[in-house]
Amino acid sequence: MSEITVELPKSEPTSRSFLGRVKDSDLLASFLSSKVTVVAGALTLIFFLAAVFAPLIAPTNPFDPASNFLIDSLNPPRFVTGGDPRFLLGTDDQGRDLWSAILYGLRVSLLIGVFGVLLGGAIGITLGLIAGYAGGRIDSIIMRIADVQLTFPAILIALLVDGVVQALLKGQNREQTAFGILVISIGLSFWVQYARTVRGSTLVEKNRDYVQAARLIGLSPARILARHILPNVMGPVLVIATINLALAIITEATLSFLGVGLPPTQPSLGTLIRIGQNFLFSGEWWIVTFPSITLAALVLAVNLLGDWLRDALNPRLK
Repeated sequence: MSEITVELPKSEPTSRSFLGRVKDSDLLASFLSSKVTVVAGALTLIFFLAAVFAPLIAPTNPFDPASNFLIDSLNPPRFVTGGDPRFLLGTDDQGRDLWSAILYGLRVSLLIGVFGVLLGGAIGITLGLIAGYAGGRIDSIIMRIADVQLTFPAILIALLVDGVVQALLKGQNREQTAFGILVISIGLSFWVQYARTVRGSTLVEKNRDYVQAARLIGLSPARILARHILPNVMGPVLVIATINLALAIITEATLSFLGVGLPPTQPSLGTLIRIGQNFLFSGEWWIVTFPSITLAALVLAVNLLGDWLRDALNPRLK
């Protein structure tokens, strides 16, 4: 008898590269299908790259007093009649190149925003996991604290934390502690949203079969939370973090505008706006206009990305 050989179709490898999965994912298709989202993503990327490479892009270092001369103060932008060709967007009252100050201020604002979101996320996710998994009295205490904080505006909490930390560190130099104080203030202002969201997701996930199986084999609660529940509740957290980044930047700008943020020697976008509004009615409109436009464009781009991410990760909209 003759043997019959049957050639089975070759199966494709099960492991795919990360780039390949991203390319074929619905998330990328959803991103590319919206022109507004693509523009917002491009603007956000440009802002982050400008902040990272500010020392290479900026003509001068606004933090270096040797690079700034009072004789160059209050020069209008290059494209305005009487403007100095050396200064694209003009100069401020200290003779600093405004283009350079915006680049460095963008870097400071983004750093404070990112670190503030990371701190708030770390606190909120940890407390939310503990509250949702433990339940009982621990859950009640954490949630009541969160409810009390929700009755106060975030900017008021940030002002309160800023004042308390400054009082505790009154012997320290303000310029050395301002950055850390702002990060702590913003982080403690935004942890509640993470905690409430993660708690709700944890209450659902802890009753699923895979968590029950992990308990049966003797895994500790900390390991169950870190390895099994946490990865499954990160979708809503990413949405909150994206939106809170814009809120954190606005909070930093507000605190700096009120004079309790960064000092003038460490200009952020909020500090530049605060300095510029003193000269708005004297004719030097560019000092406040260009930092304000930068701040508005950055916050709008990040908010649009957050709105898209919220819709893209919502299974009810698929």
